[in-house]
Amino acid sequence: MARRVTILGSTGSVGRNTVELVGADPDSYDVEALVALKSAELLAQQARAVGAKVAVIADDSKYAALKMALAGSGVEAAAGPSAVVEAALRPADWVMAAIVGAAGLAPTLAAVERGAMVALANKEVLVCAGALVTAAARKSGATLLPVDSEHNAIFQCLETDQAHAIERIVLTASGGPFRQRPLSAMANVTPAEAVAHPNWRMGAKISVDSATMMNKGLEVIEATHLFGLGIDQVDVVVHPQSVIHGLVYYTDGSVLAQLGSPDMRTPIANTLGWPKRIPAPSPRLDLAALGHLTFEAPDPERFPALRIARQALEEGGAAPIILNAANEIAVAAFLDRTIGFLDISAVVEEALVTLARSPISALDHVYDTDRAARDLTRRLIGNGARRAAAG
Repeated sequence: MARRVTILGSTGSVGRNTVELVGADPDSYDVEALVALKSAELLAQQARAVGAKVAVIADDSKYAALKMALAGSGVEAAAGPSAVVEAALRPADWVMAAIVGAAGLAPTLAAVERGAMVALANKEVLVCAGALVTAAARKSGATLLPVDSEHNAIFQCLETDQAHAIERIVLTASGGPFRQRPLSAMANVTPAEAVAHPNWRMGAKISVDSATMMNKGLEVIEATHLFGLGIDQVDVVVHPQSVIHGLVYYTDGSVLAQLGSPDMRTPIANTLGWPKRIPAPSPRLDLAALGHLTFEAPDPERFPALRIARQALEEGGAAPIILNAANEIAVAAFLDRTIGFLDISAVVEEALVTLARSPISALDHVYDTDRAARDLTRRLIGNGARRAAAG
């Protein structure tokens, strides 16, 4: 039988790649819903191409444009945050959760609570609500499938009946574009330089996160929730070639690693077909052509975001939510040239130190903390607490 799928965030990078894979084998998939934030025209094109039952635009103001673009297609149009959650509740076997930011929390949790197979491509889901999501998955029997290349690599290397024998896991990081730049020169980094990732084609925000290595700090937090590991069992190593994506160390001395070309279609295909493997058009790895692979420890002075993220994980509760929200605001300010590159981590750390904590036991608490952290971070930046000449 065809696998019924829903793609939350279909017009983003991960979503577009997922639509490509589904469209390449239309007999194997029955598309329940496609969801996008505001790209009505692209959403309509995708919905027509894959024969989706419904296309949902989160931005209410784009509803008329979406409905017009779908006229005569037989695809139902819907709009608004509640329609996004309703799309996640439709009877799809497999749901791609790729809506960026806090907007992805409610629909992803809805899919988890109904027991779906959920492919997680939204970092915020586990960073901000990891305990809530994993508890819901245990209760409903949902399967969480990691899409991030590093977490997917660990997922592929885990022997499910040998969890007791895991010593630690290692997430690899490219080191971004500034791995070898003198620290003294990083204050003058421009947004154009920061988004020029050496290996991966990604959006501006995640590219900046890679340059600061905040993305790896967030991934450490994610990994503890996904794999039930302690903070001391999750390490990071810089691997500039981005060929090895993750490693699992076992108590007998064995180390299992997953390798592949840096192409997000590989981990997406792994989750889309799971537990079977399906074809993907990713470039095939040629080790002889590569010649060598190198590794180094992350420089704590160059990448303070890793330390800050680990501190937030150790504190737990509201701290990872504050970390994520403050980082989003700080990165946006850097991209707008309001603050400098080195100020990103400094602003995040100041927000973590400053904001009062409250218990996190429901999604509303996550949203409240997220809003408070964003407001505080904007004030810190506006007050000039961490202002730099950003060119």
